[in-house]
Amino acid sequence: MPSHKSAEKCLRQQEVRRARNHARQSQLKTAIKNVLVSLRGKDADKARQALANAIRVIDKAHTKGIIHKNNAARKQSRLTRKVNTLLAATTAAEVNS
Repeated sequence: MPSHKSAEKCLRQQEVRRARNHARQSQLKTAIKNVLVSLRGKDADKARQALANAIRVIDKAHTKGIIHKNNAARKQSRLTRKVNTLLAATTAAEVNS
C-alpha cells in the first residue's frame, strides 16, 4: 500500500486509466471482429460499413496511445484489403449474372 498522499492519488489515477484503456482496447477488438464476421457472411454492404467504423476506432486507439501507429496502419491495411477482395468478388459475380 502507498505510504504517501501523492502515491495514493497516483494509484487512484492508475486504476482509472487502466479501466479507460481496457474499454478502448475492447472496443477496438469488437470493431475488428465485426468486420471479420461480415466478411465471413459475404455481406459486402455490411462489411463496408463495419470497415469504416473499424478504421475510425483504430485511428482513435492510435491517437489515445492504445496501439502503435504502425500497428494501426497494419490493421487498417489488412482489413481494407480483405473487404476490397470481397467487393471485387461481389461485383464480378454481378457482372457475370
